Amino acid sequence: MARLVMVSNRVIDFNAAQQAGGVGVAIYNTLAQQSGFWFGWDGQIDDDPSSEPKSTTVGGHTTVTLPLTAADYNDYYLGYSNSVLWPVFHNRLDLAQFEAGYYSRYVEVNEKFARNLAPLIEPDDVIWVHDYHLLPMALELRKLGIENPIGYFLHIPVGPAQALLAIPENKEIARALGAFDLIGVQTQSDVRNLIDFLQQSVAGRLLPSGRIRVFEAELEIGCFPVGIDPNDFAFGPGEAEALAATETGDIHRIIGIDRLDYTKGLPQKFKSYGKFLEAYPEYRRRIVLSQFAPPTRESVEAYADIKAELESLAGSINGLYGELDWVPINYIHRTIPRSELRDIYRTSRIGWVTPLMDGMNLVAKEYISCQDPADPGVLILSKFAGAADQLQDAVQVNPYDLGDLVQGLRTALEMPLDERQARQKKLMGVVRKSDSNAWGRGYFEALSKAGQRRASRLAKSPEMRKALERLQGEAKKNGRDGRIALNVGT
Repeated sequence: MARLVMVSNRVIDFNAAQQAGGVGVAIYNTLAQQSGFWFGWDGQIDDDPSSEPKSTTVGGHTTVTLPLTAADYNDYYLGYSNSVLWPVFHNRLDLAQFEAGYYSRYVEVNEKFARNLAPLIEPDDVIWVHDYHLLPMALELRKLGIENPIGYFLHIPVGPAQALLAIPENKEIARALGAFDLIGVQTQSDVRNLIDFLQQSVAGRLLPSGRIRVFEAELEIGCFPVGIDPNDFAFGPGEAEALAATETGDIHRIIGIDRLDYTKGLPQKFKSYGKFLEAYPEYRRRIVLSQFAPPTRESVEAYADIKAELESLAGSINGLYGELDWVPINYIHRTIPRSELRDIYRTSRIGWVTPLMDGMNLVAKEYISCQDPADPGVLILSKFAGAADQLQDAVQVNPYDLGDLVQGLRTALEMPLDERQARQKKLMGVVRKSDSNAWGRGYFEALSKAGQRRASRLAKSPEMRKALERLQGEAKKNGRDGRIALNVGT
């Protein structure tokens, strides 16, 4: 059976896997179903250039990790990944630092990862690369002679082609993407935007098969919405009674769980909440907004700005409407363990998810999974979250329109029980049908087939052979060990 090799910027600690969230849990759940290992950064900074990969096995799960140097962390991670690619893919060109010169280090780190990963790859392995930190990974592996199926999944949204074309290195990025066999994204809109980018950047040609031709390569792009394991959050027997004892009388909690990021619509959420309390004074002392905003990339200027803005807004609203025994907003700037999150979700009447643009947003699915079907809460969801395509029965709102946010909150608070139950049943059906197992299994099968098609084309195409030989020749010239193996499919 083929091994699955997961590659991502950050590898979670398997000892603490139950405390992790988001992308890490999705990868962990998928790898738990398949033999293989997980390769990436261990979260450590080490300036020793001779640092070797470290292999760790916990409970049958293996990780292989490398540290980053301080310069790597600054230029590859904080720099190009999070100060160029992150804002551009979220269509925030105003925040992108194009002129900072981070790109060369970004490529160097991808080269280093590939150089350390290549010797570990076996002929039947299937390689699955994750997220925007590792766009050049397949190209670097191909230079080293790795012809295995290599797939890529982008967990963040794909902004419009015009935004991606603003990246000075857009042609290099497009060429690098062409080295993958399959690119998975969250929504059909992301598929269209990525195809538009490849067509406009390097004259990519859409083929009758649905694949897109990028130079000598043929690439497949598909929509694979990421899911969660709803059993991690399921409402068990006796929990309704136990939680009823913890309820705070007539005060309903509105819960927000968002990383501290300018893409999450947090200022809009706070401002609309203040407007709601102003417009509907009868809800004062009856509701409280509990907003968890775990810290992230705090050394990047844009994140410091959003933190200061939220603290100011929370203070202003609490000062204006708060009373001695009631605080309108509980703003909590720290990470919350998943075990605690389950109870918080369960005791919250409303889950409020307001990103301005988001790849998927698994918090929305987690909130749904935690609800008591007999007395469920209501999910308010931004139309611009990837999850909105699937979760049509949420109360969907436009986070750019404060009035729409106010009315969405009122709709959720006043929704009768029978409607809440009906919506919850439909939403839970979607979450179960598209869970993390279905996501991992569907993508793995599609990647395996795409790899087989690539091997067949390689066996028949002198053009592809020459292109691969040229890449490997360049790698040798630059002092890397190109591993030539052109016998795939012959």
